[in-house]
Amino acid sequence: MSANREAKVKVVEDIKAKISASKSIVLVDYKGLTVAEDTAFRNEFRKANVEYKVLKNTLVRKAFNDLGVTAFDNDLNGTTAFAFSSEETAASKIVVDNAKKFEDKLFAKSAYVNGEYVDKKGVEALASIPSREALYGMVAGTLNNIVRGLAVALNRVAEKQGE
Repeated sequence: MSANREAKVKVVEDIKAKISASKSIVLVDYKGLTVAEDTAFRNEFRKANVEYKVLKNTLVRKAFNDLGVTAFDNDLNGTTAFAFSSEETAASKIVVDNAKKFEDKLFAKSAYVNGEYVDKKGVEALASIPSREALYGMVAGTLNNIVRGLAVALNRVAEKQGE
């Protein structure tokens, strides 16, 4: 086997490992971004602990096909970057928010979330879901209101019995 082929096999194995380790992967078309825009975009990914890479479409297609996923064959054409995230919504939020900022220069092609293909509209829907931390905050606030209401009700009952 040639050195070039061995290197490509290793890259495909690395991509398969990233796919398996990620809860979501967003495929991004990034045509026309300036260096400054791309740097700002990458910095947002870094802050959110999302790995953003430009990889060869053929190698990513091979990795997906080796994992038994063929839904991305049509999306793996043209300029494509990949955002690998350990949570379901982080990469989608960043891509959709920046697509609004950088009109016609950037958009999500599709995504792979928890082992399922998600189309462009699905990525936009994912981006609208609050983050895990925000959802935890909502649950905590709701539980706090319930406990406070229960305490007030018990206090009123105790006051009525004391009369």
